[in-house]
Amino acid sequence: MSKMILGRKIGMTQIIENEGNVIPVTAIKTEDCVVVDVKTIEKDGYNAYVLGFETVKDKKLNKPKIGLFLKTDLEPKRVLKECRLTKPCELIIGQSISLDDFEELSTVEIKSRSIGKGFAGTIKRHNFSRGPMSHGSKNKRRPGSIGGGTEPGRVFKGTKMGGHMGNENITLKKLKIVRIDSNTGMIYIKGSVPGKKGNLVQVISHN
Repeated sequence: MSKMILGRKIGMTQIIENEGNVIPVTAIKTEDCVVVDVKTIEKDGYNAYVLGFETVKDKKLNKPKIGLFLKTDLEPKRVLKECRLTKPCELIIGQSISLDDFEELSTVEIKSRSIGKGFAGTIKRHNFSRGPMSHGSKNKRRPGSIGGGTEPGRVFKGTKMGGHMGNENITLKKLKIVRIDSNTGMIYIKGSVPGKKGNLVQVISHN
């Protein structure tokens, strides 16, 4: 069954192995997540469980979330994330998932939101080549032709153009776990993880 734990990206650092190898890692600060809801095919049309992360006061939540925690008699949580399953969920409401469940794993799947870049042109967004920079050139950083004139007389969907860049949900699979420190709630993932410092990160195991 897939297991998930939530955390916040702290930043990047290095870990030096006993052999002297230097490994770049991303540090993620986690805490025990509580199962606040379980979904089934019979009731909801699919199997899943919902995790709560970061304890918060009632006044910080909207009414639907407050109603959920009143029904389950659990402490209110700021973040709720759903983990879908292919088989019926073995967890029960109120059960916790901690880093101890990831101790024997070597790789995990990471879900996070990338850094937003705002509006970007085609050169930055799609790696287009620029035009001549000489005097008189009117095609220095322009995108160029984007479609036919008379036929079809429109721009095709999916045409690479300037627009909003970044701020997308990114999923990375089979990232290596370098170190887990259950005492401090830190998990160190080899390489970079999408998003800025403080971003919410979902660490998922499919074993």
